[in-house]
Amino acid sequence: MSRWMPCKRRDFIQRLKKLGFTGPFPGTKHEFMRYEHYKQTIPNNSYYDVNELKMLIGQIENRLGRKISADEWNNL
Repeated sequence: MSRWMPCKRRDFIQRLKKLGFTGPFPGTKHEFMRYEHYKQTIPNNSYYDVNELKMLIGQIENRLGRKISADEWNNL
């Protein structure tokens, strides 16, 4: 079983695209990505630590309606 690992912003966006998100699109303060009618805000940080990554993945899990394991995330 894998551990959660820090992630670069570029890698985060690529992984969201593999999950079916489109974008990123410009927003007022932050860019965002779309999944159906849902908007996921993408923080401007160039690097996401584990705590921030877990928070963002928690938001994504709510919209997808399923859990994303560390193994699945690291293999995207």
